[in-house]
Amino acid sequence: MISKIKKYVSKRFKSFGINKHREVSRLLYEISKRENTSFLKIAKDIKGKHYSIIKDDLISRRYPGAKAAGAKIRAYLPELNPDSENTTDLNKKFSLYPEKVFVEKAAHGDYLSCRMKELFPKASFIYIDSLKNYTAAKTQDLKDYNKRRANFFVIREKYDFFKKCPCTDNAISCGYKVLNLGLGCVYECVYCYLQGYLNNPGGIVIPSNIEDFFRRFKTTFGKNNSPNLVKIGSGEFTDSLALDEITGFSRPLIDFFKCIPGVYFEFKTKSKNVANILNSKPSKNIVISWSLNPPKIIKDNEFYTAGLEERISSAVACAKAGFKVGFHFDPIIYYQGWEKDYRNLVNYSFDNVSSGSIAWISLGTLRFNPGLKKIIENRFPKNKILDEELLLGFDEKLRYSPYLRIMMYKKMLSWIKKRAPGVHIYLCMEERKIWEETYGP
Repeated sequence: MISKIKKYVSKRFKSFGINKHREVSRLLYEISKRENTSFLKIAKDIKGKHYSIIKDDLISRRYPGAKAAGAKIRAYLPELNPDSENTTDLNKKFSLYPEKVFVEKAAHGDYLSCRMKELFPKASFIYIDSLKNYTAAKTQDLKDYNKRRANFFVIREKYDFFKKCPCTDNAISCGYKVLNLGLGCVYECVYCYLQGYLNNPGGIVIPSNIEDFFRRFKTTFGKNNSPNLVKIGSGEFTDSLALDEITGFSRPLIDFFKCIPGVYFEFKTKSKNVANILNSKPSKNIVISWSLNPPKIIKDNEFYTAGLEERISSAVACAKAGFKVGFHFDPIIYYQGWEKDYRNLVNYSFDNVSSGSIAWISLGTLRFNPGLKKIIENRFPKNKILDEELLLGFDEKLRYSPYLRIMMYKKMLSWIKKRAPGVHIYLCMEERKIWEETYGP
């Protein structure tokens, strides 16, 4: 269809330049996909010959909600350039058995490299000088990213022990700190920002020297093991628990952080892997959190992850064991029928987990860097999330318009407060005016 659209636009609008052809083609494609109708039928409705008029009419049709609300429409209209070679094969059976395990020479003999040999005896073990040199000598692309579960990298981290949460520019920050215990996720979430990380070596990177992270924490966040209040977690650049059956990281993390007052450590996950958690002694400053979405969204966008019932059952088990749990309704995704599904999601969550067991809840609507749009189109051509009205926002990320975000936040807030009054709820990566419209000044 895309080649036909480009050919049609080039023939009909001969006086337009390359960029104008690109934008008209992109708009015809997106409207056709959104409305599930032929682009020729849409093209017949185009009146006039002037580019500005044609574009305005197509923009109004592509973003009817934002147009009706009087929102500023800043559309992102990149070149239509599909690449079927980069499509993710979702029919392939999920496996956590790597074909190759790359081990930095410095990590040879470490516990994790030995455990990998024990767990994956049929894998090929390849020893490299360093991940940095390996990555520099190899050109990465999406095909490598699609094969990342086949390649594990065991390294010794030397520099990147902690990071600030990658909060968006001009958003109100929650001050979250990231324990950088890995890069890359084994799941396939359509919206995942890790797809756009160009420095990914085409595999899952795991540091073996967790003890060095603990030593660095003591020197970085305070003396006498008593830093000021710190909220820290390991679930930003990887899933905190998806690989816990391999790494076993959760137990030493709990043992270390439960002894440090003023610190909340959070495991953030879409998995059901809580066996090691349940075999650990709970502490009030250890929080096990789940990213939650309605079953429809999980089924269509969060491939290979645990289902909603499995996530909530795991949360119930952790709460019964004495751990605090957290819920992240993030990303909240807009679609026809979202309101009923998310209200049911909130009620189902609190029907099973008592509000007294919850440490915090975050809300965040779908957003991502513009460059991810084409990656999503290529890797997940059947996706539906790009059919909604995503515009360039205050931070140059693609987001729903402010009026839509505020409406969604207010509804979510009202449903949650009805079931869990007093629970701390915050917005993730949002600008001040959205906070004020949602909560009040």
